[in-house]
Order: sequence, then C-alpha cells, then structure tokens
Amino acid sequence: MRVLLTGASGFVGRHLHRALLGRGDDVTAIDLVPTPGVYECDALDFFREDDACYDLAIHCAAIVGGRASIDGSPLGVATNLALDAWYMRWLARTGVPQAVYFSSSAAYPVELQQPGEIHRLTETDIDYANPRRPDATYGLAKLTGEQLCHYAAAEGVQMTILRPFSGYGEDQADVYPFPAFIQRAKQRQDPFEIWGSGDSTRDWIHIDDLVGATLAAVDLGAAGPINLGTGRATSFNELVHLVTQSAGYTPQLKHLHAAPQGVHHRVCDPSRMLDVYRPRVALEEGIQRALNT
Repeated sequence: MRVLLTGASGFVGRHLHRALLGRGDDVTAIDLVPTPGVYECDALDFFREDDACYDLAIHCAAIVGGRASIDGSPLGVATNLALDAWYMRWLARTGVPQAVYFSSSAAYPVELQQPGEIHRLTETDIDYANPRRPDATYGLAKLTGEQLCHYAAAEGVQMTILRPFSGYGEDQADVYPFPAFIQRAKQRQDPFEIWGSGDSTRDWIHIDDLVGATLAAVDLGAAGPINLGTGRATSFNELVHLVTQSAGYTPQLKHLHAAPQGVHHRVCDPSRMLDVYRPRVALEEGIQRALNT
C-alpha cells in the first residue's frame, strides 16, 4: 500500500516505519525532526497543502512527553488539536480510504482510575454523548480527536481508533518511567527514586506488540476504539522490583511524594484487542531486552 506516516521520528512512529517498510509498503514518512529516511516536514503544513493519494494514513504526530510534560505544558494541547483537526480535513479532502488515529488511555475518565479496587477500563467507558473529565488537557485533546474521527468517517474514510496504554521499549526517551527505571538500574542507583507512593498501577505493552496490534487492526479493518494493552496491572514498586532483580541487585526505595504521579490505576480490558492480536512480549522479557541494550 501507499502509506502516509506522520510523526515518523518519534517512538511509536519510527517502529511503525520499520514495520511498514518491512512488509513492503511504500511509505511517505514525515516529521519535524530530521531522521534518515524521513522527510523533514511540519505535519500541519502537509495537511493544509498536500493533495496526493494514499491508500492508508497513520497519524502519530503530536506533542507528547512524560507526566511532567502532561502536567506542566497544558498549552501543547492547542497544537495537538490543530494537528488532529487538519488531519481529518486532509483525509476527507484527498479521499484516503483508510486511516488510523492514535488516541490515548488518557482519554478515559479520571474518576474510574482512583485508589481502591482496580477498574479495568473498557472502550465503552467513554460515552461521546456524555463524556466525563479525561486526564489533563492531553486527555481532553485525544477525546476531542476521537470525536473528530466521526467527521472523517462520515466522508467515507474507514477510521481505526486506537487507545494505547503504557507503551515501552528499549529505545524510548528517558522522560518516561520505564526507560528512566532502566537507566537507574544500569547505574545501580541505591536508594532507587520513584515518583509518588509507588503503589499506583499501569498497563505496560511493549512497542513490538503496540505496532503488531496496530497493523493487525488495519489489516482486518477494525474500526475501534480498541485498547492497546495487556490487562496486567503492575505497580511502580513492582516494576522497580522486576527491573532491579533483572539487574542483579536489591536497592532501598526512595519515594518522591511531591513529584507528579498521575492517576492511581490505569489498566485496560484488552478483550477487543485480543480479537485481532495477542501480545508476544512479556514485561519480564521487555525489561531484559532494555537492560541488555
């Protein structure tokens, strides 16, 4: 297929780029960050001006970052909203038949992610007719983007909406918890620093599985929304234990209670994803891969 991929130099984008090329697709990859094989281009300008025909579009371009970025850069949401709105306009104008929109687990209501019993988030927990407060302005932008997908779908575009949970991998920027923990373990940090209480949980999915699930959903024409996660709840304390155990030492834990920590539980019900794809990389294997890099 002839594919447009935006945000192709980012974490998810560069892995998708390799996978698409590996299966023989003709990929136009764009990003503001110059990278070999990627055109240096502002996606906003591309969506406003381009009129080429593509068989598939995958939109990864966005202002993203770790928890500090989500809590500390609320105006970044304006750029994301503009990117998503122009993406939908471009899809409708050029007649792209199939497209992917990466939403986020941040779009889910924060009231369902509080301390206590874990509520595994299911796709129907978001009601477009009566949406509840998502996680920060980043979650609000993604929720709005999902609703904009209905505009493109009404114009004949087959939209696949995906909600990734905590994607991770060995080449992820260390502003995110997983690679930060890996670096601390490689340095044998003791005491080992953890933001917050450490008992909040996340649903970790390896980048290979995130990409595999994305392409499986595309090939099957699954509309979504589809959670991309494993359903395995792992606390940050447990993650540190797994990482340091694999690194061969047992540090004391130092909890930084004043640091940003986000919602308490964020774990998915992966049932819809399991209909199209089954994860292959267990968290323990992903940790070992990262430590060996």
